[in-house]
Amino acid sequence: MISKPEAKLEPGDTPALSNAAEQTISFAACLLGTVASAGGFMLGYASGQISGFFPMNDFAQRFGEEQADGTFLFSAVRQGTIVGFLDIGCLLGALLAGKLADAAGRRWAISLMAFFGCVGTAIEISASRGRWVQFALGRAVTGVSVGSLAVVVPMYQAESSPAAVRGLVVSLYQLLVTLGIWAAEMVNWATEARADSGCWRIPNGLGVIWALALGVGILFFPESPRHAFRKGHAEEARHTIARLAGLDPNSPGVEREMAAIKAKLDEERRAAETRWHDMFTGDRMLYRVALGVVLEACMQLTGVNFFFYYGTTVFKSTGISNSYVTQLVFGSVNVVCTVAGLYLIHRAPRRAALIGGAACMMACFFVYAFVGHYSLDHEDPMRTPAAGAVLIAVSCLATAAFASTWGLLVWSVVAEMYPSQYRAKCMALATAANLLWNFLISFFTRFITDAIDYFYGFVFACSCAVAVLVVFFFLIEPKGRTLEEIDTMYILRVPPNKSGKWRAEDVRH
Repeated sequence: MISKPEAKLEPGDTPALSNAAEQTISFAACLLGTVASAGGFMLGYASGQISGFFPMNDFAQRFGEEQADGTFLFSAVRQGTIVGFLDIGCLLGALLAGKLADAAGRRWAISLMAFFGCVGTAIEISASRGRWVQFALGRAVTGVSVGSLAVVVPMYQAESSPAAVRGLVVSLYQLLVTLGIWAAEMVNWATEARADSGCWRIPNGLGVIWALALGVGILFFPESPRHAFRKGHAEEARHTIARLAGLDPNSPGVEREMAAIKAKLDEERRAAETRWHDMFTGDRMLYRVALGVVLEACMQLTGVNFFFYYGTTVFKSTGISNSYVTQLVFGSVNVVCTVAGLYLIHRAPRRAALIGGAACMMACFFVYAFVGHYSLDHEDPMRTPAAGAVLIAVSCLATAAFASTWGLLVWSVVAEMYPSQYRAKCMALATAANLLWNFLISFFTRFITDAIDYFYGFVFACSCAVAVLVVFFFLIEPKGRTLEEIDTMYILRVPPNKSGKWRAEDVRH
């Protein structure tokens, strides 16, 4: 068993050679990734719709606070609570997802959590006038659903996909998140002119369609081969690997991957019984848990959600005052660049893409902070059109950089870095960190910008600089590796800056 860098491998424990060269981009693998990624669409749709509800008259009259002049507004606390309860639910769902995925299996966990999302939608839609707390609690229930899916879907994709296309397949999750946001914005734009409750109830109710499609559709696909193998279903695992890789079940590539999975499982069983705290004390596990948590936190602290929350303010400098048009602009940039990023991540190393994306966002936020604070006329932005144009350009560029790199890759690299016996729990913890920071940003941004206005960009710029350092010094290059090879590289303490050239056959018996 490998337990430290200088340890010898037993002959049966030799990592498999990468099978990427033998594998094809099979239709089955792409279809599995796309259907499972509907969980990402649910998350994006739930997140993207709420900002469009607040300007709707019927929504404000039902859940807002009446003013002396008869208008209805939302205080910072009430608005932050309604928005943030989705993230609170997501946090709870992420923490519960690991146990559920191990107990029920990845596929059934996805189906159950998808159906649970329908409960949250029903609570939201049935909220009557003045029952804003009920609406917020409904968002929390929906959050439990999509938060669990944010853990289990990338895990299922990573464990099922061939190494040749694993990054691409897992990244489909983020693509569907962006499409969900864009779809919510489009539906809001189509219904916002209605005078009745259909303006917000129709967009809300459509969420049931995506939940039912995922809950039923995922049951037509096989269980994760690695989970199936751990449960004693070796032949099921073999045929799933072969089908998704486009290979014959008895081909050398499938044999090597089965041998690698068996070697890792045998290694786990030779060790003492796994307890929950072993996810921190296991071989190089504290390093990997901390890295996953930091990467997921950095994904939020790159600041892209700031543009989605406050893009309306930026675009007012060009005379665009319709908030629904603003949302569509950013949403469209997000979708287009996410699609372009799928090609990038299939070709480029993960480390280089993450470092380049964070560096670009850092530069954008420095420009944003300086121009917004010193050059933009805050009282009448129309008097400084050049500054407004710069803010729009860097906002769109930062969104593009995030969509094509960090938005796609973090889910993938985090899903790949843990061994099977810890993967569910570790991914739950890492995803919880992502959702916690998402909540903190969504709830406190309005208070922070009221205090330091555009200087808030410096916070995100410094966070992006930290993200560059974290990836360069700590993340091992996973592109083209099997999950078992990645685990071995962390255990052997392969230097991250040299990990792209490491070969499994370099390990000596």
